[in-house]
Amino acid sequence: MAAKVLIVGSGGREHALAQRLLESPTVSDIVVTPGNGGTVAAGLGSEGKSLRNEAGRPLDIAVRERVDLVLVGPEAPLCEGLVDELQAHGIVAYGPSRRAAELEGSKAFMKDFAARHGIRTARHVVVREPAQIDAAIAGFELPPVVKADGLCAGKGVVVAESHAEAAAAARSMLQDGRFGAAGSTVVVEERISGAEASVHALCDGTRALLLPAAQDHKRIGEGDRGPNTGGMGTYAPAPLVTPVLMQRIQEDVFARALSGMQAEGTPYRGTLFAGIMISERGEPYLLEFNVRFGDPETQVLMNTIEGDLFEALLAAAQGRLAPDMLRPSGEHAVCVVLAAAGYPDTPRTGDVIDGLFEAQAVEGVRIYHAGTRIDGARMLSAGGRVLGVTARGASLQEAHERAYRAAKVIRFNGRQMRRDIAARALGTLPGVDGAHG
Repeated sequence: MAAKVLIVGSGGREHALAQRLLESPTVSDIVVTPGNGGTVAAGLGSEGKSLRNEAGRPLDIAVRERVDLVLVGPEAPLCEGLVDELQAHGIVAYGPSRRAAELEGSKAFMKDFAARHGIRTARHVVVREPAQIDAAIAGFELPPVVKADGLCAGKGVVVAESHAEAAAAARSMLQDGRFGAAGSTVVVEERISGAEASVHALCDGTRALLLPAAQDHKRIGEGDRGPNTGGMGTYAPAPLVTPVLMQRIQEDVFARALSGMQAEGTPYRGTLFAGIMISERGEPYLLEFNVRFGDPETQVLMNTIEGDLFEALLAAAQGRLAPDMLRPSGEHAVCVVLAAAGYPDTPRTGDVIDGLFEAQAVEGVRIYHAGTRIDGARMLSAGGRVLGVTARGASLQEAHERAYRAAKVIRFNGRQMRRDIAARALGTLPGVDGAHG
């Protein structure tokens, strides 16, 4: 079988998935829509395999190219029902249905779902009217976390330092329309102290195959300072999540989520990504569900697993996932995001990127493109998070050293880069990993 895969998306996640899928002996061709500067060129992978971008509606491309599998990367098309549309035309698609995607599409739905099915999560209040804000905020002893209900590309969470800041954040969403319709409902929840971990699972409706735990760095600044972003870097596996804790997460979060979705008539197939806060007492709390691979978590996960990713995704989409299809490789990986000037508020685009070839020459390094485009012979920045410099190694220290050695030789005007990715796990800067949200 020479399989063809269509990947929907344009970020570093999609580039990482494309490169990993090219390693499958079954896969011959990968089409990415709309793609980016890293997925535009054909010829990656083994001889005879191709990777290219294609513009247009995913359904039209899938039909025209006669693809064997569609992998939907971002949350927005999943929440809009792209998988339902593809399946209605007889196309095998990996990802949840529109109804199942509500686990990410609405934080209020997710919190109520968790309560119905006994999944431990922080106490919360749903606020829909500005007049309810003050009473909701006052109901929390410590300053609460304020979240826009809908999709905000990872930026709709405010970890308030005071009750006044929390109230102002809620008003900016409900009254001022900071996030548009996504902020027309607000979730106010208890703030839990601890460290956050990202746990992904491939799901086929009844079974969940968990991947190594990762830790993301959400804030723009070192020491977890400044506003939240889509993610400035990550590493895996996260030593915070021990085998015993991972087993608890499997049983108390993923198993309950899958049985709950089945019971409610919306079986979950696709990647389910749980943001887990590990409290200071070692208790796992569900912060949020995402209904797709994380970005930049995918970049490190693709470098810390063994097995045929295509066969695993296809099996999950068809309801026949086996627990041994993917396994931890035993290696470590670190991803350092290089972001544009002005990110996350008003990122600048159009800056020339230099040093890519030198960076890729570092042993164990892969450069995953996110916000890039090709202009003749030049690679230009075209988004907020521009590149994910990812390295694997036999140890976390080795992966960290390789990633930063490569990242430092890539240059573009206004480049932003956190220098403390994985610092807590390495013991070099305690307390900087894991931001709530």
